[in-house]
Amino acid sequence: MNADFRGQTVLVTGGTMGVGLATALAFAARGATCWLTYRWGSADEDAVRARFAEVGAPAPRLVLADAASDEDTDALLAQMRASHEGVDVLISNVAAAPAVPDLDAYTLRALRKSIEYSAWPLVEYTRRIKAVFGRYPRYVVGMSSTGVDSYSVDYDFVAASKAVLETLCRYLNYRLFDEDVRINVVRSRLVRTESLRATFGRDFEAFAERFNMKRQFIACEEVAHVIVALCSGLLDGVSGQVIMVDRGTSFFDNLMRLYNERDALDI
Repeated sequence: MNADFRGQTVLVTGGTMGVGLATALAFAARGATCWLTYRWGSADEDAVRARFAEVGAPAPRLVLADAASDEDTDALLAQMRASHEGVDVLISNVAAAPAVPDLDAYTLRALRKSIEYSAWPLVEYTRRIKAVFGRYPRYVVGMSSTGVDSYSVDYDFVAASKAVLETLCRYLNYRLFDEDVRINVVRSRLVRTESLRATFGRDFEAFAERFNMKRQFIACEEVAHVIVALCSGLLDGVSGQVIMVDRGTSFFDNLMRLYNERDALDI
């Protein structure tokens, strides 16, 4: 895909690692100026800038900002306003929620915090960008996961917040239908990231591979290319949608597939 983003400004929350970083690199390699947020010293800024230099992309702007903090959001957008006339693309990538090992871990406070970090920034950043720049981003993309409609270990509150995110995407699209903005959510299968390992443990990938489930894993770059496509101008008729990135495995990577291949898998 040869989309040209020269002269455009892209904001990626949680953009210094994993899918967020891959997405920012994909935009920057096509000429975009990228602003990346991170939290709590979670980024090696020199390493991130080196990744951009490797692909000949404009150097990113890195900002320490908590996606759930109104003060941090205001400060970030004030910095951007000093250099740009608008935000063309918003990628709401931040997600944070506690693990839920059992029913005793269910608390309303934890659920609220999960929604505050993993769903609400899609709305709040979009509104605040309009307030600061006088226009909405042309493209808004949120990041979801398969935990919404299939079980993942200890994933209760992440999944709940992602369900809220997907619902808000559809309703926000309705509310802003007459504005020049397209709002979508990208959902993917498992992605090999530090976030995955922190959530499910470092033994999870090896365990999955025992059952010939490598196909379950999607590369960060695959997800990034879908996001870029949604923001390229070629898919402007797509809005209010949840796009699944899985190479079609959601259809066949199930118990029946394991049964069909049981001899090869020795199970």
